[in-house]
Amino acid sequence: MNDLILQTEGLTKRYGRRLVVDRLSLTVQQGDIFGFLGQNGAGKSTVLRMALGLVRPTSGRALLFGHDMSRHSLRVLGHVGALVEAPAFYGNFSGFDNLRILAAMSGGANRKRIEETLALVDLLPRAADPVSTYSHGMRQRLGIAQALLPNPQFIILDEPTDGLDPQGIREVRLLLPRLRDELGLTILLCSHLLSEVERVCNRVANIDGGRLLYQGTTGNLIGQDKMVRMTVDPLEEAYQLLIADPTLSVSRNGSQSLYVKMPDARIPHVNATLVEHGIRVTELAVERATLEEVFLTLTTTM
Repeated sequence: MNDLILQTEGLTKRYGRRLVVDRLSLTVQQGDIFGFLGQNGAGKSTVLRMALGLVRPTSGRALLFGHDMSRHSLRVLGHVGALVEAPAFYGNFSGFDNLRILAAMSGGANRKRIEETLALVDLLPRAADPVSTYSHGMRQRLGIAQALLPNPQFIILDEPTDGLDPQGIREVRLLLPRLRDELGLTILLCSHLLSEVERVCNRVANIDGGRLLYQGTTGNLIGQDKMVRMTVDPLEEAYQLLIADPTLSVSRNGSQSLYVKMPDARIPHVNATLVEHGIRVTELAVERATLEEVFLTLTTTM
């Protein structure tokens, strides 16, 4: 198996006249925690179903581990775990028994494997308790455990933090890098919680109306240039000095603050230049655009 885990090539899906996915081309590489972003109705779930071979594309194809999922899905699904919708469990049964029952539907898993999986998601101490006593966050982690039972190389998680409180969101956020680092998993995280994607994903793709808006690293999406707020004295002298540099974008707000847009590497140089000219710099604060702000800009300008 190569380093390209998932690849879609011109993937398109129509339901009658309605175009749901429009010539989508994505690549998920081995070791990625890949954030798949889009508003509700953007086409994310349809893409996931085509990637798993559950829905046939109108045109184009989805390749998983190099296999066309519309023709050879059974060859590779054993390497994939998925949590595509909210997990459903038997409330009166324990977490352990739920996993045992669900595993029996797809080839089974021995006690050791079930216990190892529960330990991975920090549920082993509650393994014997009825699922009806679990919090929503614990049920979500049990759903992730279910996806991990087959010992996959790639897992797809569709909105795993949906409806969770801040503690539950934090638990899932801390879990995903562990799964990648300790198990060598590649993870596709489908979410609309942009702040969480920014924290855990190394690469992202944004779609809207089934069309790709952006694909690449999180850092490149947000941008390498930073907006730096500088509190300086005297302000007018500092302003005149910095606007003379055509590589800087400078604006001012109030009587003491300048806002300078520049790459990280320029920040020490700009600060040193001001000091060399006798200007006091009493504050230097980096204000970076969030992933949410960038995403909203993309969706309103495309």
